[in-house]
Amino acid sequence: MKKILSLVLFFTALFSFAQNRKEIGDQFIKLLFIDNNTEKAYTFFDPEMAKHVTPEVFKTLPEQLEGQFGNFKNVIEVNNESDAYYYYSEFEKEKLDILINFTDSNKIIGFFLVPHKNFDKPDDKTALRIKSDSIELKGTLLEPEENNQKKLVILVHGSGASDRDETIGENKPFRDIAEYLLKNGISSYRYDKRTNSNPEAFNEKSTVEQETINDAVNVSNYFKNNEKFKDYQIIILGHSLGAYLMPKIAEKANASKYVFMAGNARPLQDVLLRQFEYLHSIDPSNVSEKDLQDMKKKVDFLNSKKFNLNTPKEELPMVLSAAYWKYLVDYKPLESVKLIKVPMFFAQGGMDYQVIAKDYVLWKEQLKNNKLAEFKFYQPLGHLFIKISGTPSPKNYEIKGNVDGGFLKDLVQFILK
Repeated sequence: MKKILSLVLFFTALFSFAQNRKEIGDQFIKLLFIDNNTEKAYTFFDPEMAKHVTPEVFKTLPEQLEGQFGNFKNVIEVNNESDAYYYYSEFEKEKLDILINFTDSNKIIGFFLVPHKNFDKPDDKTALRIKSDSIELKGTLLEPEENNQKKLVILVHGSGASDRDETIGENKPFRDIAEYLLKNGISSYRYDKRTNSNPEAFNEKSTVEQETINDAVNVSNYFKNNEKFKDYQIIILGHSLGAYLMPKIAEKANASKYVFMAGNARPLQDVLLRQFEYLHSIDPSNVSEKDLQDMKKKVDFLNSKKFNLNTPKEELPMVLSAAYWKYLVDYKPLESVKLIKVPMFFAQGGMDYQVIAKDYVLWKEQLKNNKLAEFKFYQPLGHLFIKISGTPSPKNYEIKGNVDGGFLKDLVQFILK
């Protein structure tokens, strides 16, 4: 996932001038991306913002963004929460939200490019919010109107601030899966990950329990305790990080079946280092030797006895907190998975450079005597279970595709079995 571009992290909490603010944001975006008039666009900034961004730096912004995302095309829709306005925008390479924050005098105090955030429409009958700890998860519940198989699949995201569709570029793998399940009489619930919808709920003390595990368990409990779904089988599907953490989810969720899509069995830090090594090998201009050595140094430190809960996050991979990494250092997925006593389905793509066949083999070897565990390897598929050609790379995510039909058929067969 591309890094969020932020010019200043300063937020206010004001509720007025809604219509004016929308129009101001429209004008600002037009000046910046269409007219290329950065000088006039700069006048929209609050003095506090201007302290952090000089006119000279701001002048180079359109060219930088064009290099990363391609040319700006148009604004698709505008949503807002309090003083935050989300201009869902299409660029050549992907669709993103242009997030603009305003002061009470309608000056811009925050400007970001962030992954798209879903806003439920008032007339959307599939929208469902589920309380999880201190927040409400916003999600989409799809239920078949006929041929209802009384099965419900909960979809659990991979790394990053994913929305409910697990949108990456033009691709929406979770939407593909949910809609295919619906055609086969299977219900599903997919939700915006809390780091997408409520980033304030994730802090320096948070671990993958707060990021992923607890929400998956709370959603499962919601449906198990709901009278409407009392006769349903609950199946939990995890992708990437969600699959890696599935043994921990299973400890608390007590679901009927579990699906592991491209889940790493090795420690996350080792997987990250291998990714850096691979990306450096195919494009040193994207991941430099310095980047690689920096990651290696951080992973070596994390794997050493020197690492402790007081270690500054700047010394750790991906600048994640010591608390976050301590949980994962102690986590042993290959041991935990042996405790699952219900059917499991492990799926892996052969063109996946993020989670590789080695992880798939480790799961398979660990569960070789477990007759409830099924394994399927799909040679042409990448990390999103979309067919790719050529050398696997981040560029694959910029190409629109759909989750492979062969995998989807096997998934349905496993669920209905």
